[in-house]
Amino acid sequence: MADTAARMLALLGLLQSRPRWSGTELAERLGVSTRTVRNDVERLRALDYPVEADRGPIGGYRLGRGAQLPPLLLDDDEAVAVAVGLYGATGIAGVEEAGGRALAKLEQVLPSRLRPLVDAVAHTVDRAPENTGTDAPDPVVDPGVLRGIATAVRAAEHLRFDEAGASRLVEPYRLLAWQRRWYLVARDPASGGWEIFRADRLRLRPPTRKPFRPRLVPGGDYTAFAMHRIAESGWNVHARIRVPASAEEVLSRINPAVGVVEAVAESESVLVTGADSLATVAAYIGMLGLDFTVDSPEELREHLRVLGERYARAAG
Repeated sequence: MADTAARMLALLGLLQSRPRWSGTELAERLGVSTRTVRNDVERLRALDYPVEADRGPIGGYRLGRGAQLPPLLLDDDEAVAVAVGLYGATGIAGVEEAGGRALAKLEQVLPSRLRPLVDAVAHTVDRAPENTGTDAPDPVVDPGVLRGIATAVRAAEHLRFDEAGASRLVEPYRLLAWQRRWYLVARDPASGGWEIFRADRLRLRPPTRKPFRPRLVPGGDYTAFAMHRIAESGWNVHARIRVPASAEEVLSRINPAVGVVEAVAESESVLVTGADSLATVAAYIGMLGLDFTVDSPEELREHLRVLGERYARAAG
């Protein structure tokens, strides 16, 4: 009985490792006959594992989708890799609790030979602060919101949600993770306009189950479109900075994701940028190393006056 149970676990592990196996391949890997493989497959089915079989010359076995998540069988390297990944997930707002629970479950069933290695990772590897680009706290995103958006994107179905008190219906195309924030790239089916939404600000409505015909974002690159749009409108603070230098000079001094540069004249350009706070915007434009004038907002001008006085006193 013990040999049969061990063989069935080995069979389940093989079925999880790739999409399809022939009966002959499974028999060779397990060191048994194809008849024994068929019997073991029936035993797995009796335990509610959805093992599917295809007949014919290219037939074989595959593990289908069941009603519940089956036990996941990992080899040594896979188990360590998952543990390391989960240690990283425990620091991400919105999924840290779920990541912690998954890590606890994994640690509980780790073989004794792997515990020292995983324990070494946990106690000898430090994680530096990841939110170094802003002084604003990380927004917390409900994992259910991410799951709902991803499901609608994959199924190409309209997504309905509430944002800032208004109900929206969009065609969802991509989820973008950047600077510890999640963004949705979507198209308004009524206006045809493309937009970017912060996932932490959305409250999803029930699934629409209404499909749409996917289109290509302007320029063809969803990430590039999102980065430019975030710089223009995806922050709590938006700024328009006039710089007495060419657009090429300004672009050479910033990451393109930080803002959009518009050429006004051969030796003058405008930087449209933003961040989650005035202090962060001030730091960005200070690192330009160029003279500049703030077109907007007025609050940024006042913030820079205070900083200027502080720096002048420091240089004293």
